[in-house]
Amino acid sequence: MRSVVLLAAACLLAGGCASFPDEPAPTSWSAQPQLTPQAGPKPELPGEFRPTPGEQGRGQTPQSVPPPQGCKDFNPAVIATCLSTVTGVAPIGADAQGGVAAYATERGGRLVKVTKDVDPVVIAQIEVDTSSDGGLTGLALSATFAEDQLAYVFVTTATDNRVLRVAPGDTPKPILTGIPKGPSGNRGVLASDRRGGILVATGDAGNPALAADPNSLAGKVLRIDGSGKPAQGNPTAGSAVIMSGLRQPGGLCVSADAQKTWVTDWSATQDAVYRVAPGKVGDPAWTWPDRPGVMGCASLSDLLWVATAKTPGLQNLPMNSAGSVMGKPTLTMEDGTGYGRMGPIEQLNDSSALIGTINKAGGQPVSSDDRVALLVRSGQTGGKD
Repeated sequence: MRSVVLLAAACLLAGGCASFPDEPAPTSWSAQPQLTPQAGPKPELPGEFRPTPGEQGRGQTPQSVPPPQGCKDFNPAVIATCLSTVTGVAPIGADAQGGVAAYATERGGRLVKVTKDVDPVVIAQIEVDTSSDGGLTGLALSATFAEDQLAYVFVTTATDNRVLRVAPGDTPKPILTGIPKGPSGNRGVLASDRRGGILVATGDAGNPALAADPNSLAGKVLRIDGSGKPAQGNPTAGSAVIMSGLRQPGGLCVSADAQKTWVTDWSATQDAVYRVAPGKVGDPAWTWPDRPGVMGCASLSDLLWVATAKTPGLQNLPMNSAGSVMGKPTLTMEDGTGYGRMGPIEQLNDSSALIGTINKAGGQPVSSDDRVALLVRSGQTGGKD
């Protein structure tokens, strides 16, 4: 298995070397990514981690970076600071300095564009209901974002849960409404299926019977097109449902080759991650009886990263090439030396991802929280060449 994830705190965004969990001290650093505006919503970062000779086996640690001063964060991997609880992140290309530009959502209803050392730009301010576990909780980009600049968000309103389509400078448009709302189970998450469709994971609105009801949109993984209609190729023609039985989803992720789709869920007795098989409700790929609060995920070639909301640490589940989990997860970033608790994760490539922190929602926030930042995995100890 490849080695675990580390914080890219000294290189990815500076010219030097290099939902909610915490992170272990990194042991080395990687080179600055070469990003271009043509990269679109999925910037390419270095495919391999390569420590410099002086850092190999040693590296700097987060303690090497001065603590934040107000909203100023000295960690070069941090892209945005002083946000509210971050519920979604999505790369949209490169900034003027060659770093990553991104969209981020806050649970309170803002969709913002973030770039390093620039104040967030509000793309949309949406009225949402945060009285339960809902709010603005999911974000995905159009498959043709570079051309149309469209984003999709999952929100809780006064009457229902719904998906909105957002274009810069325009009023957000509802495309899928009537997802049941209840005293709990309102959080929903989104992901691109990397084939042109949008995946929507919905909670059960506090009623497990709805999750089992094929005619309800609650407790499901849905697949829709950009207008909110059931996408072509779904298991049942005319139905958006591709999986049933969720309670309170925390994250959705799709592998780069679009062959593996995962959803995390908080059940009444355990947390779980499921491999989404259209038309089937399979057994979970892994469960956590201690219920750490599974959130966002990233499906790499040999690891599944899962963030957790209630305990520090990023879960690293080893996978084979077919997507079968091969053993118990290892924890990284669990000793409080990183960003604190993380919620959303969005994979950039097989070595790196964007994350959003949620320290203001029960963690121990520093002055620059909540943040959007980059993670990069550490050096290779096995796995694919």
